[in-house]
Order: sequence, then structure tokens, then C-alpha cells
Amino acid sequence: MTSEREGRPGQPAKPQRLRRMERRTPVWETPGEIVELMGEVSGNELNGWGSSEVRQPTLVMWAHPATIAHGPVQVRMTEEFLAHPQLRTVLRTDDRHEPAPVDPRRIDRTPAEWLTEITEFATSEQGHSVELVAVVAARREWFFEGRESDLPWAILLAVAMDHGELATAPEYTSAMEVHRQYNRGTAAARMLADWIRSRGFEAVGHGGPGAGPMQMVPAAIAAGLGELGKHGSIINSELGSSFRLALVLTEAPLVATPPDTFGVDEFCSGCRVCTDACPPDAIAPDKRLVRGTEKWAVDFDRCLPYFAVSYGCGICIAVCPWSTPGAAPRLADNMRRKLARDRADEPPAQTN
Repeated sequence: MTSEREGRPGQPAKPQRLRRMERRTPVWETPGEIVELMGEVSGNELNGWGSSEVRQPTLVMWAHPATIAHGPVQVRMTEEFLAHPQLRTVLRTDDRHEPAPVDPRRIDRTPAEWLTEITEFATSEQGHSVELVAVVAARREWFFEGRESDLPWAILLAVAMDHGELATAPEYTSAMEVHRQYNRGTAAARMLADWIRSRGFEAVGHGGPGAGPMQMVPAAIAAGLGELGKHGSIINSELGSSFRLALVLTEAPLVATPPDTFGVDEFCSGCRVCTDACPPDAIAPDKRLVRGTEKWAVDFDRCLPYFAVSYGCGICIAVCPWSTPGAAPRLADNMRRKLARDRADEPPAQTN
């Protein structure tokens, strides 16, 4: 008898992983002009794939094109965006912002009181009605090389996207919604920073899609905004993956919000939706070692070319089961119950 791993007699054996369900989306082939623009530098290597060294991330994209290896691809993408009459209306071409002065008279609050007031302001209409606020102590390994900050606290803001618009990806209508929410997040971060500065503490707001000083995803996970999904984006227990992040760095005395673990790892390990839907086949079914951490990681060298010619793509987070409106709270509850059952079934630890 021939085992499944060996294949049928007379046929070559298939690796076990490839015997799963076939992809539903044909693999997209990178056009020659994009291959040429990508050059010889691997974004995965720059990101630290396969490296056991814990280090600061290297700036790979979304900065001045002259300072990054894949600047020509970014230029091509920007030109395509600016050439589209609708997309041009939501792109920030003048990104200058004059921060409010830091008031010399500091307002006295406890860290917990500051967290409450900051959350109330950011979620108010004046603060651009962000959906979620979380706080974490800033860590050096989140800052891009050469972009460190002395401000000790990171405030993460989550702004929800309209899933109906997002689901049109990779059409330009999805990109318009993404940039609308990036704009809202940036405006909210700057407004919150000015509000904190008016109360006597240094604060600086940052938004997307341009690279700020810090990788916001790991900071947001540590702050409790969710867990990392297979598609490389955060899955939140309320918003799924249908949201964008903004950041405020500040010296105001704060208290960290706790991480939130609800079974995303286990869910993503058994789900293939984003893997099957990704045109360039950039989402692997397994985790990878990246700068000393085993985690889900999207193949940059496969993702970027398609990303650059499809208005920023977004297919993976649009098709994510957690992003379906109303699904995230239900899925999170189900996974929390499953985790509780699994823990209850574990045998007690043996002691000598």
C-alpha cells in the first residue's frame, strides 16, 4: 500500500503541504517592468527573514524613495495613484503640520486618569471619533533604524474602514477608503498630540501610509488591539482586520492597556481564505523566523509588485472571515470558549 505522502504508484511524490486544497486564485505573474524596478535587493532579507537576531527593523518602504531600496516601485505606484482623478482627491500631497506649543503649565493627573481623558478625547467628535485607543510603553526594537524617540509612551489609535468599500479590492474604490481612513487616523493623532501638548506634555502624532518612526503593528498588538493574523495584519476582536492605525508618542504619564489573546493563532493555522485569495501567492501557510521572532510574515518580494499595480491591493484583509461586519465579536467569543475548554482538558502539571 502506498502512503498519502508517497503519492500513487507511477506518480512523483508531492510534499505533504501541497496536498491540501488547491488554490482558488491562479498565481499572478509579475510583469517584466516591475521585475526590473524591483532590482536585485530582497525586501525579505532587509526585513530579517530567517534571522535569529533581535534587532530594529530596516526601513523598507513608504519613505522618501531616494532612501529606500525599492524606491522606483514606490514612485511608480505614487504616479499611478496621482493619475487617477478620484484617488488624487484623497491623497495628502501637502503633509505639513505645525504642532501646537507645549504649555509650560502641566496639568496634574494620575496615569489612569490620563488614560481615561485621552480615550474620551480621541473617541469624541473633536478627536475624529476613533474607534479604539490603546497604550503601551515604547520599545526600542519597534523603532526603525535611525528613527528612535525619547518619548516613553505610545498611544495607538484604530480607525475602522467601511467593509463594503474595502471589499471592492483591488479596485480603486478600496484604495480610496483606505486613504480616507489613513487621513482620519493622521488627523486624529495630530489632534490628540496637540491636545496633550496643550496640557503641558510633549507629544507627536503620526499616521499612514508613510512610514513614521515606529512599526505600529507590534506596538498595537502589545497594547491589546489584537493579534497578528496570517495575512500580516492585526485581527481585532471587535473590528476584525478592517481598520487602520495611527500613533501618538508622548511623555505624558500613562498606564499600559493589557494584551488581548483570543485564539487568532489557532484560527489562522486552520484557515486558508487569505492564502488562497492572494493573487501573487505571498501568504504562506506557516510562520517564519523574522528578526528573532517566529511569526506570520507576508512575502514582501511577492506582495509588493502586485500591491504596486493594483491600487494597494487589500484583498487579504477584505476576505478575512474576521472582517465581515459583525463577525469578529462572535468569532472571538467562540475562540475564547475553545481556548478555555482546551485549557480545562490539559492534564495537571506533575510535581516531584
